[in-house]
Amino acid sequence: MGAHRKPLAWLHGEIKTPPFSAAARIEAGVLLRRLQEGSKISLPHARPMPSIGRACYELRIPDENRTWRIVYFVDTVAIVVLEVFAKTTNQTPQAVIDICKTRLKQYKSI
Repeated sequence: MGAHRKPLAWLHGEIKTPPFSAAARIEAGVLLRRLQEGSKISLPHARPMPSIGRACYELRIPDENRTWRIVYFVDTVAIVVLEVFAKTTNQTPQAVIDICKTRLKQYKSI
């Protein structure tokens, strides 16, 4: 791992085939690698999630029959994955927001 690449810290979820298609898994991996290398990713691939916290975002990964979301926090030392889920509604479910807030709070308290 290069000196300039932030590690991924997985607090929850994983990206594997199945349930992700191979193409969606590769897309997620490419976007996560870009984040590790310090790139800022914006719409349509990512959007800010201020309802969870500062420096929190949601990656959008289109798949064959669903759209995946990867909620992450950009820390100074790592990209912290808070949740991975299949999005089925227009809004992020409140339960997902709440669990991400809890995980972020726990991470910051370490």
